[in-house]
Amino acid sequence: MAMPPSAESGQAARYVTPDELRVGLYVFVDLPWFLHPFTLNSFRISSPEQLAELRALRLKRYRYDPARSDEPHSGGETADSTEPLPEAAEPELVQSARDVTAQEVRARRVLEHRRAVAQTEKAFNKATGIIRRATRNVLSQPEAAREEITALADQMADVFLNQPDVSLHVMGEKCGGEEAYVHGLNVSILSMMLAKGLDLSASEARTLGIGALLHDIGQIEIPDRVLKKSPDEFTRAERELHASHVECGVRIGKRMHLAPQALVVIAQHHEMADGSGYPNQLKLEQIDPLARVVSLVNFYENLCNPVLLNQAMTPHEALSFVFSRRRDRFDERVLQLMIRTLGVYPPGSIVKLSNDEIAMVVSVNPQKTLRPWVMLYDASVPKQEAVMLDLNNESGVSIAKSLRPVLLPPAVYSYLSPRRRITYFFDSDVPDSGEHA
Repeated sequence: MAMPPSAESGQAARYVTPDELRVGLYVFVDLPWFLHPFTLNSFRISSPEQLAELRALRLKRYRYDPARSDEPHSGGETADSTEPLPEAAEPELVQSARDVTAQEVRARRVLEHRRAVAQTEKAFNKATGIIRRATRNVLSQPEAAREEITALADQMADVFLNQPDVSLHVMGEKCGGEEAYVHGLNVSILSMMLAKGLDLSASEARTLGIGALLHDIGQIEIPDRVLKKSPDEFTRAERELHASHVECGVRIGKRMHLAPQALVVIAQHHEMADGSGYPNQLKLEQIDPLARVVSLVNFYENLCNPVLLNQAMTPHEALSFVFSRRRDRFDERVLQLMIRTLGVYPPGSIVKLSNDEIAMVVSVNPQKTLRPWVMLYDASVPKQEAVMLDLNNESGVSIAKSLRPVLLPPAVYSYLSPRRRITYFFDSDVPDSGEHA
Protein backbone atom coordinates (compact mmCIF):
# COMPACT_ATOMS: atom_id res chain seq x y z
CA MET A 1 0.00 0.00 0.00
CA ALA A 2 1.13 3.55 -0.65
CA MET A 3 1.82 5.59 2.46
CA PRO A 4 -0.48 8.59 3.11
CA PRO A 5 0.94 11.96 2.09
CA SER A 6 1.16 12.88 5.76
CA ALA A 7 3.70 10.09 6.24
CA GLU A 8 5.60 10.93 3.07
CA SER A 9 5.70 14.71 3.16
CA GLY A 10 4.60 15.73 6.64
CA GLN A 11 1.41 17.28 5.21
CA ALA A 12 -2.16 16.34 6.08
CA ALA A 13 -3.81 13.96 3.65
CA ARG A 14 -6.15 15.73 1.21
CA TYR A 15 -9.27 14.41 -0.46
CA VAL A 16 -11.59 15.19 -3.36
CA THR A 17 -15.11 14.03 -4.11
CA PRO A 18 -15.80 11.85 -7.18
CA ASP A 19 -17.02 14.93 -9.09
CA GLU A 20 -13.74 16.76 -8.36
CA LEU A 21 -11.56 14.04 -9.89
CA ARG A 22 -9.80 15.20 -13.07
CA VAL A 23 -7.03 14.20 -15.46
CA GLY A 24 -3.64 15.15 -14.00
CA LEU A 25 -4.54 14.53 -10.36
CA TYR A 26 -2.22 12.12 -8.52
CA VAL A 27 -4.56 9.84 -6.57
CA PHE A 28 -4.33 6.96 -4.11
CA VAL A 29 -6.77 4.06 -4.42
CA ASP A 30 -7.37 3.23 -0.76
CA LEU A 31 -8.67 -0.28 -1.42
CA PRO A 32 -7.04 -3.70 -1.23
CA TRP A 33 -5.26 -4.39 -4.51
CA PHE A 34 -7.74 -7.07 -5.60
CA LEU A 35 -10.74 -4.72 -5.36
CA HIS A 36 -9.72 -2.30 -8.09
CA PRO A 37 -8.65 -2.68 -11.75
CA PHE A 38 -5.47 -0.59 -11.66
CA THR A 39 -1.92 -1.95 -11.77
CA LEU A 40 -0.77 0.38 -8.98
CA ASN A 41 -2.49 1.74 -5.89
CA SER A 42 -1.31 5.30 -6.65
CA PHE A 43 -0.90 7.06 -9.98
CA ARG A 44 -1.54 10.25 -11.93
CA ILE A 45 -4.87 10.13 -13.78
CA SER A 46 -4.04 10.17 -17.47
CA SER A 47 -7.32 9.63 -19.35
CA PRO A 48 -11.11 9.97 -19.18
CA GLU A 49 -11.27 6.16 -19.07
CA GLN A 50 -9.32 6.13 -15.82
CA LEU A 51 -11.63 8.81 -14.44
CA ALA A 52 -14.64 6.62 -15.24
CA GLU A 53 -13.02 3.57 -13.64
CA LEU A 54 -12.18 5.53 -10.50
CA ARG A 55 -15.72 6.87 -10.16
CA ALA A 56 -17.09 3.37 -10.74
CA LEU A 57 -15.43 2.32 -7.46
CA ARG A 58 -18.10 4.43 -5.72
CA LEU A 59 -15.86 5.70 -2.94
CA LYS A 60 -17.19 8.70 -1.05
CA ARG A 61 -13.90 10.56 -1.45
CA TYR A 62 -10.46 9.99 -2.99
CA ARG A 63 -7.10 10.80 -1.42
CA TYR A 64 -4.67 12.77 -3.60
CA ASP A 65 -1.22 14.37 -3.46
CA PRO A 66 -1.09 18.02 -4.66
CA ALA A 67 2.72 17.90 -4.98
CA ARG A 68 2.59 15.11 -7.55
CA SER A 69 -0.42 16.39 -9.45
CA ASP A 70 0.03 18.31 -12.73
CA GLU A 71 -1.45 21.46 -11.18
CA PRO A 72 -2.29 22.31 -7.58
CA HIS A 73 -5.93 21.52 -6.86
CA SER A 74 -7.72 24.45 -5.32
CA GLY A 75 -10.49 22.41 -3.73
CA GLY A 76 -10.52 19.27 -1.65
CA GLU A 77 -10.76 18.70 2.05
CA THR A 78 -8.10 17.78 4.59
CA ALA A 79 -8.13 14.63 6.66
CA ASP A 80 -9.53 16.42 9.71
CA SER A 81 -12.55 17.76 7.84
CA THR A 82 -15.71 17.04 9.80
CA GLU A 83 -18.35 17.74 7.18
CA PRO A 84 -19.89 14.39 6.18
CA LEU A 85 -19.85 13.46 2.53
CA PRO A 86 -22.97 12.15 0.82
CA GLU A 87 -23.43 8.39 0.87
CA ALA A 88 -22.82 6.60 -2.44
CA ALA A 89 -25.72 4.19 -2.61
CA GLU A 90 -26.88 1.76 -5.27
CA PRO A 91 -30.59 2.44 -5.90
CA GLU A 92 -31.49 -1.22 -6.41
CA LEU A 93 -30.02 -2.09 -3.00
CA VAL A 94 -31.60 0.80 -1.03
CA GLN A 95 -35.01 -0.30 0.17
CA SER A 96 -37.17 0.36 3.17
CA ALA A 97 -36.60 -2.39 5.72
CA ARG A 98 -40.32 -2.92 6.25
CA ASP A 99 -40.83 -3.58 2.51
CA VAL A 100 -38.07 -6.13 2.16
CA THR A 101 -39.35 -9.70 2.00
CA ALA A 102 -37.26 -12.80 2.66
CA GLN A 103 -37.15 -13.43 -1.08
CA GLU A 104 -35.84 -9.93 -1.75
CA VAL A 105 -33.16 -10.32 0.92
CA ARG A 106 -32.04 -13.56 -0.71
CA ALA A 107 -32.02 -11.93 -4.14
CA ARG A 108 -29.88 -9.08 -2.80
CA ARG A 109 -27.37 -11.51 -1.27
CA VAL A 110 -27.14 -13.39 -4.56
CA LEU A 111 -26.61 -10.15 -6.48
CA GLU A 112 -23.86 -9.10 -4.09
CA HIS A 113 -22.26 -12.55 -4.31
CA ARG A 114 -22.28 -12.49 -8.12
CA ARG A 115 -20.61 -9.06 -8.06
CA ALA A 116 -17.99 -10.36 -5.62
CA VAL A 117 -17.28 -13.33 -7.89
CA ALA A 118 -17.00 -11.08 -10.95
CA GLN A 119 -14.54 -8.84 -9.10
CA THR A 120 -12.64 -11.91 -7.87
CA GLU A 121 -12.27 -13.20 -11.43
CA LYS A 122 -10.81 -9.85 -12.48
CA ALA A 123 -8.37 -10.00 -9.58
CA PHE A 124 -7.44 -13.58 -10.47
CA ASN A 125 -6.63 -12.58 -14.05
CA LYS A 126 -4.61 -9.63 -12.76
CA ALA A 127 -2.58 -11.89 -10.44
CA THR A 128 -1.89 -14.51 -13.12
CA GLY A 129 -0.73 -11.69 -15.40
CA ILE A 130 1.80 -10.60 -12.77
CA ILE A 131 3.08 -14.18 -12.37
CA ARG A 132 3.24 -14.71 -16.13
CA ARG A 133 5.24 -11.53 -16.66
CA ALA A 134 7.60 -12.26 -13.76
CA THR A 135 8.18 -15.83 -14.94
CA ARG A 136 9.00 -14.70 -18.47
CA ASN A 137 11.44 -12.11 -17.11
CA VAL A 138 13.03 -14.26 -14.43
CA LEU A 139 16.15 -15.08 -16.45
CA SER A 140 16.63 -11.74 -18.21
CA GLN A 141 15.50 -9.42 -15.39
CA PRO A 142 15.68 -11.51 -12.19
CA GLU A 143 15.55 -8.60 -9.74
CA ALA A 144 12.57 -6.98 -11.46
CA ALA A 145 10.81 -10.36 -11.38
CA ARG A 146 11.57 -10.66 -7.66
CA GLU A 147 10.08 -7.23 -6.98
CA GLU A 148 6.84 -8.12 -8.76
CA ILE A 149 6.48 -11.45 -6.98
CA THR A 150 7.35 -9.89 -3.62
CA ALA A 151 4.74 -7.14 -4.09
CA LEU A 152 2.08 -9.73 -4.94
CA ALA A 153 3.00 -11.88 -1.92
CA ASP A 154 3.01 -8.79 0.33
CA GLN A 155 -0.49 -7.82 -0.73
CA MET A 156 -1.85 -11.34 -0.26
CA ALA A 157 -0.19 -11.64 3.16
CA ASP A 158 -1.82 -8.38 4.23
CA VAL A 159 -5.26 -9.71 3.26
CA PHE A 160 -4.92 -13.14 4.86
CA LEU A 161 -3.42 -11.84 8.10
CA ASN A 162 -5.41 -8.66 8.59
CA GLN A 163 -8.82 -8.93 6.92
CA PRO A 164 -11.44 -10.49 9.21
CA ASP A 165 -13.43 -12.36 6.59
CA VAL A 166 -11.68 -13.98 3.61
CA SER A 167 -13.60 -16.33 1.31
CA LEU A 168 -12.21 -18.82 -1.19
CA HIS A 169 -13.89 -19.08 -4.61
CA VAL A 170 -13.55 -21.64 -7.36
CA MET A 171 -12.98 -19.81 -10.63
CA GLY A 172 -14.95 -20.40 -13.83
CA GLU A 173 -13.48 -22.26 -16.77
CA LYS A 174 -12.70 -18.98 -18.52
CA CYS A 175 -10.11 -18.33 -15.81
CA GLY A 176 -8.16 -21.50 -16.58
CA GLY A 177 -5.31 -22.06 -19.02
CA GLU A 178 -1.54 -21.64 -18.70
CA GLU A 179 -1.49 -24.29 -15.99
CA ALA A 180 2.02 -23.48 -14.73
CA TYR A 181 0.98 -19.97 -13.67
CA VAL A 182 -2.32 -21.15 -12.22
CA HIS A 183 -0.64 -23.95 -10.24
CA GLY A 184 1.77 -21.56 -8.55
CA LEU A 185 -1.06 -19.17 -7.71
CA ASN A 186 -3.25 -21.98 -6.37
CA VAL A 187 -0.47 -23.25 -4.12
CA SER A 188 0.31 -19.75 -2.82
CA ILE A 189 -3.34 -18.92 -2.06
CA LEU A 190 -4.05 -22.20 -0.29
CA SER A 191 -0.76 -21.93 1.64
CA MET A 192 -1.38 -18.35 2.72
CA MET A 193 -4.92 -19.14 3.86
CA LEU A 194 -3.17 -21.11 6.61
CA ALA A 195 -0.88 -18.22 7.62
CA LYS A 196 -3.08 -16.78 10.38
CA GLY A 197 -3.84 -20.21 11.85
CA LEU A 198 -0.12 -20.92 11.99
CA ASP A 199 0.51 -17.61 13.80
CA LEU A 200 2.93 -16.44 11.11
CA SER A 201 4.32 -12.92 11.22
CA ALA A 202 3.85 -10.63 8.22
CA SER A 203 7.46 -11.33 7.17
CA GLU A 204 6.98 -15.11 7.42
CA ALA A 205 3.69 -14.96 5.52
CA ARG A 206 5.35 -12.95 2.74
CA THR A 207 8.20 -15.48 2.55
CA LEU A 208 5.67 -18.33 2.45
CA GLY A 209 3.87 -16.58 -0.42
CA ILE A 210 7.07 -15.98 -2.39
CA GLY A 211 8.25 -19.57 -1.94
CA ALA A 212 4.83 -20.95 -2.89
CA LEU A 213 4.49 -18.74 -5.97
CA LEU A 214 7.97 -19.75 -7.17
CA HIS A 215 8.20 -23.32 -5.89
CA ASP A 216 8.15 -24.75 -9.43
CA ILE A 217 10.12 -21.97 -11.12
CA GLY A 218 12.84 -24.49 -12.00
CA GLN A 219 10.44 -26.17 -14.41
CA ILE A 220 11.19 -23.47 -16.97
CA GLU A 221 14.40 -25.43 -17.62
CA ILE A 222 12.62 -28.81 -18.01
CA PRO A 223 11.47 -29.85 -21.53
CA ASP A 224 7.72 -29.91 -22.22
CA ARG A 225 7.95 -33.54 -23.30
CA VAL A 226 8.68 -34.36 -19.65
CA LEU A 227 6.40 -31.80 -18.00
CA LYS A 228 3.39 -32.94 -20.03
CA LYS A 229 3.94 -36.62 -19.32
CA SER A 230 2.33 -38.42 -16.39
CA PRO A 231 4.90 -39.14 -13.64
CA ASP A 232 3.64 -42.75 -13.63
CA GLU A 233 5.02 -43.12 -17.17
CA PHE A 234 8.47 -41.58 -16.55
CA THR A 235 11.56 -43.53 -17.48
CA ARG A 236 14.30 -43.43 -14.86
CA ALA A 237 16.11 -40.73 -16.86
CA GLU A 238 12.92 -38.65 -17.17
CA ARG A 239 12.22 -38.99 -13.44
CA GLU A 240 15.70 -37.72 -12.62
CA LEU A 241 15.36 -34.89 -15.13
CA HIS A 242 12.01 -33.85 -13.68
CA ALA A 243 13.36 -34.00 -10.13
CA SER A 244 16.15 -31.63 -11.15
CA HIS A 245 13.60 -28.78 -11.31
CA VAL A 246 14.15 -28.37 -7.56
CA GLU A 247 17.87 -27.70 -7.99
CA CYS A 248 17.16 -25.48 -11.00
CA GLY A 249 14.60 -23.53 -8.97
CA VAL A 250 17.07 -22.86 -6.16
CA ARG A 251 19.65 -21.69 -8.68
CA ILE A 252 17.16 -19.30 -10.29
CA GLY A 253 16.04 -18.11 -6.85
CA LYS A 254 19.63 -17.22 -5.98
CA ARG A 255 19.89 -15.19 -9.19
CA MET A 256 16.77 -13.35 -8.04
CA HIS A 257 18.39 -12.73 -4.62
CA LEU A 258 15.49 -14.34 -2.77
CA ALA A 259 15.59 -14.52 1.02
CA PRO A 260 17.26 -17.68 2.37
CA GLN A 261 14.02 -19.14 3.77
CA ALA A 262 12.24 -18.66 0.43
CA LEU A 263 15.07 -20.63 -1.20
CA VAL A 264 14.58 -23.36 1.41
CA VAL A 265 10.87 -23.57 0.54
CA ILE A 266 11.78 -24.08 -3.13
CA ALA A 267 14.45 -26.63 -2.19
CA GLN A 268 12.16 -28.67 0.09
CA HIS A 269 8.71 -28.47 -1.51
CA HIS A 270 8.85 -32.17 -2.48
CA GLU A 271 10.20 -33.43 0.85
CA MET A 272 7.87 -35.62 2.93
CA ALA A 273 7.63 -36.05 6.69
CA ASP A 274 8.21 -39.82 6.43
CA GLY A 275 11.41 -39.39 4.40
CA SER A 276 9.87 -40.56 1.11
CA GLY A 277 10.29 -37.21 -0.64
CA TYR A 278 13.09 -35.76 -2.72
CA PRO A 279 15.77 -34.62 -3.37
CA ASN A 280 17.22 -35.34 0.11
CA GLN A 281 14.69 -37.70 1.75
CA LEU A 282 14.37 -35.36 4.74
CA LYS A 283 12.25 -36.30 7.77
CA LEU A 284 9.69 -34.00 9.38
CA GLU A 285 12.01 -32.36 11.90
CA GLN A 286 14.51 -31.60 9.12
CA ILE A 287 11.97 -29.82 6.92
CA ASP A 288 11.53 -26.05 7.26
CA PRO A 289 8.11 -25.16 8.78
CA LEU A 290 7.12 -23.06 5.74
CA ALA A 291 8.24 -25.81 3.35
CA ARG A 292 5.99 -28.26 5.23
CA VAL A 293 3.01 -26.09 4.30
CA VAL A 294 3.94 -25.86 0.60
CA SER A 295 4.73 -29.60 0.43
CA LEU A 296 1.21 -30.47 1.63
CA VAL A 297 -0.62 -27.91 -0.48
CA ASN A 298 1.42 -28.78 -3.58
CA PHE A 299 0.57 -32.48 -3.15
CA TYR A 300 -3.14 -31.72 -2.72
CA GLU A 301 -3.18 -29.35 -5.69
CA ASN A 302 -1.53 -31.96 -7.92
CA LEU A 303 -4.23 -34.48 -6.99
CA CYS A 304 -6.91 -32.01 -8.12
CA ASN A 305 -5.00 -30.90 -11.23
CA PRO A 306 -2.76 -33.74 -12.46
CA VAL A 307 -1.05 -33.77 -15.86
CA LEU A 308 -3.66 -36.24 -17.13
CA LEU A 309 -7.07 -34.78 -16.32
CA ASN A 310 -8.77 -38.18 -16.36
CA GLN A 311 -6.81 -38.95 -13.18
CA ALA A 312 -8.08 -35.85 -11.35
CA MET A 313 -9.76 -36.12 -7.96
CA THR A 314 -12.45 -33.76 -6.79
CA PRO A 315 -11.34 -31.39 -4.01
CA HIS A 316 -13.34 -33.46 -1.51
CA GLU A 317 -11.76 -36.71 -2.74
CA ALA A 318 -8.27 -35.20 -2.70
CA LEU A 319 -8.59 -33.93 0.86
CA SER A 320 -10.05 -37.26 2.02
CA PHE A 321 -7.27 -39.19 0.25
CA VAL A 322 -4.53 -37.13 1.87
CA PHE A 323 -6.06 -37.55 5.34
CA SER A 324 -6.87 -41.26 5.11
CA ARG A 325 -3.98 -42.55 2.98
CA ARG A 326 -1.07 -40.10 3.09
CA ARG A 327 -1.22 -38.20 6.35
CA ASP A 328 2.03 -39.75 7.59
CA ARG A 329 3.81 -37.78 4.84
CA PHE A 330 2.86 -34.38 6.21
CA ASP A 331 2.98 -32.24 9.32
CA GLU A 332 -0.16 -33.27 11.24
CA ARG A 333 -0.77 -29.78 12.59
CA VAL A 334 -0.69 -28.26 9.10
CA LEU A 335 -2.95 -30.99 7.68
CA GLN A 336 -5.54 -30.52 10.43
CA LEU A 337 -5.49 -26.77 9.89
CA MET A 338 -5.93 -27.19 6.13
CA ILE A 339 -8.98 -29.41 6.67
CA ARG A 340 -10.49 -26.90 9.10
CA THR A 341 -9.77 -24.02 6.72
CA LEU A 342 -11.02 -25.59 3.48
CA GLY A 343 -13.75 -27.64 5.10
CA VAL A 344 -14.60 -31.18 4.07
CA TYR A 345 -16.29 -29.79 0.96
CA PRO A 346 -13.77 -27.39 -0.65
CA PRO A 347 -14.87 -25.15 -3.54
CA GLY A 348 -15.37 -27.26 -6.68
CA SER A 349 -16.93 -30.19 -4.80
CA ILE A 350 -20.19 -31.67 -6.11
CA VAL A 351 -22.64 -32.33 -3.28
CA LYS A 352 -26.09 -33.65 -2.49
CA LEU A 353 -28.08 -31.43 -0.14
CA SER A 354 -30.37 -32.54 2.67
CA ASN A 355 -33.38 -31.70 0.46
CA ASP A 356 -32.01 -34.03 -2.28
CA GLU A 357 -30.94 -31.16 -4.55
CA ILE A 358 -27.62 -31.53 -6.42
CA ALA A 359 -25.22 -28.60 -6.27
CA MET A 360 -21.62 -27.46 -6.68
CA VAL A 361 -19.76 -25.68 -3.88
CA VAL A 362 -18.56 -22.37 -5.32
CA SER A 363 -17.33 -20.37 -2.30
CA VAL A 364 -16.20 -21.20 1.23
CA ASN A 365 -15.62 -18.91 4.19
CA PRO A 366 -13.06 -20.61 6.49
CA GLN A 367 -15.11 -19.46 9.48
CA LYS A 368 -18.22 -21.27 8.18
CA THR A 369 -16.89 -24.23 6.19
CA LEU A 370 -20.01 -26.38 6.54
CA ARG A 371 -22.24 -23.58 5.25
CA PRO A 372 -20.74 -22.56 1.88
CA TRP A 373 -22.27 -20.93 -1.17
CA VAL A 374 -23.55 -23.51 -3.66
CA MET A 375 -24.91 -23.43 -7.21
CA LEU A 376 -28.03 -25.59 -7.61
CA TYR A 377 -28.98 -27.79 -10.52
CA ASP A 378 -32.48 -26.80 -11.66
CA ALA A 379 -33.53 -27.82 -15.14
CA SER A 380 -36.27 -25.16 -15.13
CA VAL A 381 -33.75 -22.32 -14.69
CA PRO A 382 -31.34 -21.33 -17.50
CA LYS A 383 -27.75 -22.26 -16.67
CA GLN A 384 -26.55 -18.65 -16.91
CA GLU A 385 -29.15 -17.74 -14.25
CA ALA A 386 -28.48 -20.76 -12.00
CA VAL A 387 -29.80 -20.50 -8.45
CA MET A 388 -27.10 -19.54 -5.93
CA LEU A 389 -27.74 -20.52 -2.32
CA ASP A 390 -25.91 -19.25 0.77
CA LEU A 391 -26.24 -22.17 3.18
CA ASN A 392 -25.15 -19.91 6.03
CA ASN A 393 -28.53 -18.18 5.70
CA GLU A 394 -30.60 -21.28 4.89
CA SER A 395 -31.04 -23.03 8.24
CA GLY A 396 -33.28 -25.75 6.79
CA VAL A 397 -30.77 -26.98 4.21
CA SER A 398 -27.35 -28.58 4.67
CA ILE A 399 -24.87 -30.71 2.76
CA ALA A 400 -25.64 -34.42 3.06
CA LYS A 401 -22.71 -35.93 1.14
CA SER A 402 -20.19 -35.48 -1.65
CA LEU A 403 -20.80 -36.91 -5.13
CA ARG A 404 -18.39 -37.99 -7.84
CA PRO A 405 -18.91 -35.87 -10.98
CA VAL A 406 -18.48 -38.90 -13.28
CA LEU A 407 -21.58 -40.48 -11.70
CA LEU A 408 -23.82 -37.49 -12.43
CA PRO A 409 -26.50 -37.79 -15.13
CA PRO A 410 -25.31 -36.07 -18.33
CA ALA A 411 -27.80 -33.22 -18.01
CA VAL A 412 -26.71 -32.44 -14.42
CA TYR A 413 -23.02 -32.70 -15.33
CA SER A 414 -23.44 -30.32 -18.26
CA TYR A 415 -25.40 -27.82 -16.14
CA LEU A 416 -23.06 -27.70 -13.14
CA SER A 417 -19.94 -27.97 -15.34
CA PRO A 418 -17.57 -29.48 -12.74
CA ARG A 419 -14.23 -27.81 -13.37
CA ARG A 420 -11.79 -29.81 -15.45
CA ARG A 421 -9.10 -27.83 -13.67
CA ILE A 422 -9.73 -26.41 -10.21
CA THR A 423 -8.49 -22.84 -9.85
CA TYR A 424 -8.96 -20.75 -6.74
CA PHE A 425 -8.94 -17.12 -5.77
CA PHE A 426 -10.12 -15.17 -2.76
CA ASP A 427 -11.95 -12.08 -1.71
CA SER A 428 -12.48 -10.27 1.56
CA ASP A 429 -15.49 -8.53 3.04
CA VAL A 430 -14.27 -4.96 3.20
CA PRO A 431 -16.53 -2.37 4.84
CA ASP A 432 -18.00 -0.08 2.20
CA SER A 433 -17.20 3.14 4.03
CA GLY A 434 -14.99 4.75 1.47
CA GLU A 435 -12.15 4.80 4.05
CA HIS A 436 -10.13 1.64 3.45
CA ALA A 437 -6.69 1.23 4.93
